[in-house]
Amino acid sequence: MEDRDIVTLYWQRDEEAIRQTDRQYGRYLSAIAFHILADREDSRETVNDTYLRAWGSMPPHRPQVLATYLGRITRQLSIDRWRARGRAKRGGSQYALSLEELGDCVSGAATPEEALDLAELGRAIGDYLRTLPLPARRAFLCRYYYADSLAETARVCGISVPAVKSQLYRTRQGLQTYLEKEGFDV
Repeated sequence: MEDRDIVTLYWQRDEEAIRQTDRQYGRYLSAIAFHILADREDSRETVNDTYLRAWGSMPPHRPQVLATYLGRITRQLSIDRWRARGRAKRGGSQYALSLEELGDCVSGAATPEEALDLAELGRAIGDYLRTLPLPARRAFLCRYYYADSLAETARVCGISVPAVKSQLYRTRQGLQTYLEKEGFDV
């Protein structure tokens, strides 16, 4: 079934929309949630919450690319759930590992002023990513946006794990240099 047909089912408030969404995107959404949460049960719950959020947001939204729309919802719900858990349960999460890697060149906000700075930082990171060749950008997004493991990132990019590690290291170094030139304290 095409995305536009599934979206139409949501607009018609037809429960078949959720069944079709699960059939077409369930594995994709589960992978996003699991990479962040590292827990199958929490991942299942997050995917179900994604379907509920999609049901509540269509209408008024009519996404053009349903996979991206649902992926964004799943990612945000997963991060929210991950943050809500205690630090003790964060052990094997790919999200935690990818945050550690990025921690060298990007830090989090502690105050409202820093939160505003983070919005500018986000724009600067986007600008930097647009300067990268597609393979480097894809590896960066797999690892740091979708929180894919290094092995999964290597598979998606069609290169070895050591090559991914090297590429991500160079990208982080380039990002750090770029951010320093743009006036960010890194």
